[in-house]
This record gives sequence, C-alpha cells and structure tokens, in this order.
Amino acid sequence: ISQMRVLKHYLRLSQETLGADLNVDIGQGTCTVKYSPKVNDVLAASSKAAELHPLQDDSTVQGALEIFHGLDLFLREVSGLDRFSFQPASGSAAILAMVSIIQAWHESRGEGGTRDEIITTIFSHPSDAAAAAVKGYKVITIHQTEDGLPDLDALNKAVSGRTAGVLITNPEDTGIFNPKIDEITAVVRRAGGLCGYDQANANGILGVTRAREAGFDMCFFNLHKTFGTPHGCGGPACGALGVTARLADFLPVPVVDRAADGRYFLRYDLARTIGKIRSFHGVFPAVLKAYAWVMSLGEKGLREVANVAVLNNNYILSKVKKIRGASVPFAPGRHRIEQVRYSWEKLHADTGVTTEDVSLRMADFGFHLWSSHHPFIVPEPFTIEPTESYSKAEIDEYLAALERIAEEAYTDPATVKGAPYNSVVHRIDPGWFYDPAQWAITWRAYLKKHGHEKIR
Repeated sequence: ISQMRVLKHYLRLSQETLGADLNVDIGQGTCTVKYSPKVNDVLAASSKAAELHPLQDDSTVQGALEIFHGLDLFLREVSGLDRFSFQPASGSAAILAMVSIIQAWHESRGEGGTRDEIITTIFSHPSDAAAAAVKGYKVITIHQTEDGLPDLDALNKAVSGRTAGVLITNPEDTGIFNPKIDEITAVVRRAGGLCGYDQANANGILGVTRAREAGFDMCFFNLHKTFGTPHGCGGPACGALGVTARLADFLPVPVVDRAADGRYFLRYDLARTIGKIRSFHGVFPAVLKAYAWVMSLGEKGLREVANVAVLNNNYILSKVKKIRGASVPFAPGRHRIEQVRYSWEKLHADTGVTTEDVSLRMADFGFHLWSSHHPFIVPEPFTIEPTESYSKAEIDEYLAALERIAEEAYTDPATVKGAPYNSVVHRIDPGWFYDPAQWAITWRAYLKKHGHEKIR
C-alpha cells in the first residue's frame, strides 16, 4: 500500500471522529475532559524527555527527578498530605494502591485477619468498590438520602471492629459536595479504620478544600483529568497517590527524594512498602505535563480553574432544569460543584425515548455522545461536566442541541430513536456487554470463563 493511500485512509477516519479537540465535549460527566495545552505535548515530546530511560543512573536524569519532586511538593500543599507517589498509571490503580496500603497497615498491627470490610458509597466511583473486592474485602455500600448525601445512620450501623477503611468520592458523581465529610471520616477513624479520598472529582474544589482538613489519611488526584494532561486515549494517565506521614513507609517504591546536598535520587528503602503497582517509578510524560500546567497557572490560577468550572456547571444546571423531560434528582434548589447527574426519566415515560437515544442523536449535531452511568441508580441518567475550558457561547450551542432533541422526542420520537444518521457506524448491539458470562476484562479472566474457546 502506498504512503498516500495510507495517509488518506487515516485522515478520513480522523474526520469521522469526535473528541475534545474537535467539538464541545462536555457530556463525558465525571471524566473532566478539559483542554490539554499543546505546548505541554511539545515539552513531553522533546528528546530531553521522550528519550529518557527509567533505568538510567540517577545522576543523568536530575531534571526529570526534580520535576517529580516538585510536583510532589505542590500536591502536598493542595491536599495537606505529606508524601506523594506517581507510580499508579490510572485512577483505579491509585485506588488499588490505597486499598493495598490499608491492608498492609492493618497487617502490620496484627489486625489483617479481622478487619475485612471496606465501606464506600453508591455515588462514589465504582473503582472504589472494585479495588476493595480485588483485594479480598467485603464491600459495604452506603446509599444516599433525599438530599443526595450518604446516609450517616447507615454508616454508623455499618462501622465495626471489622472495618478496615472507607473509600469515598467528594463531591460524588451527582456533583453534590458533602459538607459532613469530616463526620464520615471521624466515625471510621474512631473505629480504627483508615480513610481514602477518591479525588477524581477535584476540579471544582482545587485550592478550596483539602484532604487533611476533611480527616483523610490518603488521597489521589488524576493528573490526566484535573491537572490538564490528556484523558483516555490521549493519555498516558497517572493517579498521583498521597498519604500522611504515618503511612509514608507503605508507599510503592521507588519514590523520589532529595539529599542534603540537593541531589535527587530514587529511594527504595521504605520499611513497609506495598511494593510496586506497576513497573518503574511513574508516568513521566503525565507528570511533566501536569507540572507545566501547574506552573503556568500558579496558586491564583488554580483557584480560578475551580471557580470557573463551578460557574459553568451551575449555568448549565439552570438551563437544563428548563428543558422539557429533564430533571435533577436529589437536593432540589441546591447548587452543584463540577458536574450534575441529570435524568431523562420523564422524557422516557412520556415518549419512550431513552438516554441512549438522546446521546446518539447528539452525534448528529456534532457532539460527542455521553457514556452511560452504571449502575442506573438515577433512571435514564446523563451527566454533564463543562470544566473551565468552554465559553458561554460553546455551552449555549450544546444546550441548544440538547433542547432541540428533547422537543423532537415529544413531536417525532421515531427520529430520535433511529439516530445517528450522520455517522459511518449506525448502532451496534450492546447486549453481550451486559452479560457477565460473555465478557472478560483480562486474558486471564477470559481463560477462566471460556478456556480456550474461540475469542468473540
């Protein structure tokens, strides 16, 4: 195949793709798909960064290690915690590291066999429950009350001498900030558990609240969401994991430290380390981009990021509430932080049009469809998270399409249910995705379920 034909093929495919650099991509709620400055990509692609090897002698990578250490110091200020590791290559990996630290902590105290329960909440990220289950814990999930906040009475009943810890997101995926988060951590800590803070939704609280003051022992930030490095396939990702001083010896190794003479080095001698979450010592391109993003904004700029993200989100909230068929579950009249989980429940009841139908119809207007939200605690859910990146004009354009499709659902539901019409691929049958007997996330899981049968 000639080079020209290959180029035309992939250029055409790129023209069929929607994404953050092409359209108003605010429908990927909880994903914080903000603009990633391209100058930071240039930095990461520089030979000074891209050609480094993780096995080089420390003396030859002092600049890179200084960036690791500098971002560590910055995140200490933002979180109030005492030490960070950049080894986890995703938010889920950082959560797994937190659970591993919880487990190692209790084992070091002779309680590993008795503390076998992890508490989380229904609107915290599913990876919180999943990571705990992977490590062998019984997962107790606390549901919400009418105000959208976790039920404190249920929490008090769930906590016991078997409680190893709590993993919780705040604000949760509803976008509601929990002002009683310190009460939750206090209950768990009094019972002898550790508190892990899933800060995947931190974009609206940067420089406003901190993990330490909320009573957490550890937290993580997604650099590929909150700190301006590309998300998803634009990656790579990095879940920056932070802990208090008493847990610092449990961090994955190596960590970057600084000697008395100012030299940076990789430190492996943490007494109770959980070992490794992945190979080597961190995702340097993501760390470099996040460091550049932070340094370009400064303290005031980071707070402005949070303020604008919250402003954009609550502007959208005020408009979506007026769209026919849309509703806002929980805490009526209350402001949200960085996102809102809405519902098309009434639209579906009135017209038969589902949230998936509306999502696919949005693609005909040039907007990326939204991923769904499992489990469906909110009926027919959709989540919008505008971040700080989009202008009022862009947001209004998105809202106009959403409102038009809602009206279309009432006047011509068949058109909405038949969408998309302007895409090369129409609709696929997702049925087998919902059948645990068929899907497998890893090759090992596939072999366990299917042996050596033909791969689907």
